[in-house]
Amino acid sequence: MRFRHPDGSTVHLAYCTNVHPAETLDGVLAQLRDHCEPVRRRLGRDRLGIGLWLARDAARSLTTDPASLRALRAELDRRGLEVVTLNGFPYEGFGADEVKYRVYQPDWTHPDRLAHTTDLARLLAALLPEDVTEGSVSTLPLAWRTPFDAEAATTARTALTTLAGRLDALEELTGRSIRIGLEPEPGCVVETVADAVAALTAAPAPSLTPSTDPAPDPGAAPGPVTTPNPRIGVCLDTCHLATSFEDPRTALDSLAAAGIPVPKAQLSAALHAEHPHLPEVRAALAAFAEPRFLHQTRTRTAAGLRGTDDLPEALAASGHHATTAHGLPDGTPWRSHFHVPLHAPPAPPLSSTLPVLQDALALLVGGPHPRTSHLEVETYTWQALPPESRPRTRARLADGIAAELTLARDLLTDLGLKELP
Repeated sequence: MRFRHPDGSTVHLAYCTNVHPAETLDGVLAQLRDHCEPVRRRLGRDRLGIGLWLARDAARSLTTDPASLRALRAELDRRGLEVVTLNGFPYEGFGADEVKYRVYQPDWTHPDRLAHTTDLARLLAALLPEDVTEGSVSTLPLAWRTPFDAEAATTARTALTTLAGRLDALEELTGRSIRIGLEPEPGCVVETVADAVAALTAAPAPSLTPSTDPAPDPGAAPGPVTTPNPRIGVCLDTCHLATSFEDPRTALDSLAAAGIPVPKAQLSAALHAEHPHLPEVRAALAAFAEPRFLHQTRTRTAAGLRGTDDLPEALAASGHHATTAHGLPDGTPWRSHFHVPLHAPPAPPLSSTLPVLQDALALLVGGPHPRTSHLEVETYTWQALPPESRPRTRARLADGIAAELTLARDLLTDLGLKELP
């Protein structure tokens, strides 16, 4: 879906296909047929943007077989789909029964991450619509927080510098500009936008992981590059932003002040519990404590941000004097990294952080010029919802995704953007 900003530029809205498990090229092609085209038809649009997720095996098939790449491009065109952004965070196995910490491997200290991201950039340059010259790829925020020492930081710095050079060469060759966005996520080396600024400018930071336990290595280097590189920026995920209790204006102002671009933003909402000490609230939260994905949980206290790696840990032993190793203090609201459907927040006593998304979106595209041109709805947890809320059929899932995109469309038009054919 495309929108005309009041300044005349185009803003793209897509939904991320990592909600549909597929590790191979055949699986990707089936996604387009079984899921993406049905969503487009529900929206009554001739063209729908998708944020394509290409797992390692699918990406390799495309990079080693030019005919397969041409066939994918033709299939996208035939089904009324277009791609301006890729989700390069999960490497493989995102549809497994248990993902948890494995989603952070390989990280930016491993050559496979550089090779895969390079492949994705080259593929995206070939998949962009004829009238689009800029693409974006989101990626993990360097690594999970432990272990990550000075040597690891140097390795990551070298990898990102190499990638930036490859992206420069790619633009010279193709005329397509591809940018990469590190996606701050709770529990990672770059957990917050503040961490991203420190990392991408190599500015000293009090801690790379101020809100998690165990404490970070005091000898860890602060970041991957010495100066901001226009090819490497931040993918702003509004669920992650909210989970870490970051203020959208402060976050975006800090990126602007540091000269760090926002190649894309992911529109998502976290799980919010206003009164986590109440038994009925804890029971409602427990329904979201599922075995597949990691649901980092945070609370903001007078002593600062406190957190656990997963929701079951937060629920294990809470109280006003709880430590991060044995639960969370429950005298202040909790937020959990669980991407809940944008249009269908959980029933009371829980809610979602949709207001944070709305505030961030207004700052991103509601001003005189857009801060980013790529927006991606990324609710990948439909099948991880409590059983009574899960879509039981492909049709119900398509209905839900279309409803999310409709909400996002309405938010954009309310901000003065005009939907294009």
